[in-house]
Amino acid sequence: MPSSDPARTAYVVLLRGVNLGRSRRVSSADLREAAAAAGLADPRTYANSGNLVATGARGDDAVADRVAAALAAHLGGDVRALALTADRAAEVLDADPFPDATADHPSQVLVHLAPAPVDAEGVARLAEGHPERFVVADGVLYVDYVDGIGRSRLTSAAIDRATGTWTTGRNWNTLTRLVAMAREAT
Repeated sequence: MPSSDPARTAYVVLLRGVNLGRSRRVSSADLREAAAAAGLADPRTYANSGNLVATGARGDDAVADRVAAALAAHLGGDVRALALTADRAAEVLDADPFPDATADHPSQVLVHLAPAPVDAEGVARLAEGHPERFVVADGVLYVDYVDGIGRSRLTSAAIDRATGTWTTGRNWNTLTRLVAMAREAT
């Protein structure tokens, strides 16, 4: 049920590096439980890959920290989380620097989000040796994997070094779906 309370908003919460291989398993049920334990309402997950939409108090800067802490308490280990308001997530989509690619091959366009603005100069240095197209806009890294993600030589570690912070990437289709879910929640 969408929230019409102006004191509440929808958040998109993204986990980093979960459900890849056998390690760092976080089920959708675990993520929804962590969201509830973190004080969020109406938690919904998408694609069992660390994607959550839930509602909480507007202006709450600790959403990601509380979800990560709840996951750590429930599952053990350190899980990084990033939270964006529904409005901020929509702005990231609206800033689409690759409209040709998002129309033609949206699953090959990744948006790398970070807890701090990414280093545009570091990304420019990284781009020099790779065929992918890179754009940094409003603190976010957009990458068009023109030859496909599976063929890319880019690693998470290389992206993190270049951006100067850890990132978590979502393809265009996933981010579009999460924004739609967040709009439904508000």
